[in-house]
Amino acid sequence: MNLQLNDVQQQLQDSLARLLAREYDFGHRQQYVAAEAGHSPEVWAQLAELGVTAAATPEAHGGFGGDAVDHMVVSEALGKCLSLEPYHGTVVMAATAIERLGSPTQQSSLLPRIARGELQVAWAHGEAVPGRVATHSAHGIDGWRLYGTKPCVLHGSGADYFLVTALAPNEGVQLFLVNARTTGVAIAGGRLIDGTSAADVTLDDAEGERLGTLTPALLQRVLDTGISAACAEMVGAMDAAYTLTVAYLKTRKQFGRLIGANQALQHRAVDMLVALEQSRSLSVSLALALAGRNDLTGADVPAHAAKVFITRHARQVCQEAIQMHGGIGMTEEYAVGHYLRRILVLDQLHGDMQYHLGRLEGRPE
Repeated sequence: MNLQLNDVQQQLQDSLARLLAREYDFGHRQQYVAAEAGHSPEVWAQLAELGVTAAATPEAHGGFGGDAVDHMVVSEALGKCLSLEPYHGTVVMAATAIERLGSPTQQSSLLPRIARGELQVAWAHGEAVPGRVATHSAHGIDGWRLYGTKPCVLHGSGADYFLVTALAPNEGVQLFLVNARTTGVAIAGGRLIDGTSAADVTLDDAEGERLGTLTPALLQRVLDTGISAACAEMVGAMDAAYTLTVAYLKTRKQFGRLIGANQALQHRAVDMLVALEQSRSLSVSLALALAGRNDLTGADVPAHAAKVFITRHARQVCQEAIQMHGGIGMTEEYAVGHYLRRILVLDQLHGDMQYHLGRLEGRPE
């Protein structure tokens, strides 16, 4: 199995790292949290100019024809800086679903605009009960109408459109495109514990444009792509928390000596590094499986396993990082505690650790 990035992906990784180091240090990030938009439109435009929003979009629609590995590269970099940008919902989830399910007309209308960073589309699939779709639709003489509530839609407050999963009579789960400003759409915005913008979206006789039927296999494939990106983002957060901790151990003195000279703390730091590298290897393996570039058969089981393993170790690494920083690790003004908050949010994305553990054990959804 080839774990090496190709030249284009390596260049993307290097360019993205330089941009985020310049525009997304912790001080800038806290300013973006306080902004009304909940992210930085200027940085989003720079990401689009760099090609980040187009990396995994088909070349026929203005992209660079990448795959899940490109999502992994970008997501890991965004995780390191605690990004608030709407990359996951718009580029990972929405663009993937539109590419797989949209008509040629819908693809040519939406994907180039997403690739250019001009359009934000929020993925509205989650329900109060994980794995269940309660939102429903009805077809009348004036088209499709949607009814139900989608809680905690990432970046829902600033979205131009929502991609909504809903049940249709005798047709199973369907995917609909809903204009965020259409009649019948109510958006209650807020912030998650890590500062990420989110919204509860209520649909009451809201007009929707149907993209197609989401078969269980197709829905799982789209979700697996999201799980892979979320795992990569957790790896990025783990990496940053570990790096902060090692730097702290090398500079903080107590009783006249560096605390990093304490052998017990050295051993704990090594355990953090082992957990990080194991998680990174599993994240890469899952991305390659989704891209069809390794010999794993089917990505659903590896996706469940990766979410469980990486979430568990990400919590461990970030909790250790906070403890080894002492009191400063608990303050709002220091970055390390915010990485744990981000991990807790990513844990809930596309099903939490316990949900995926149940899937691995064969428990019903």
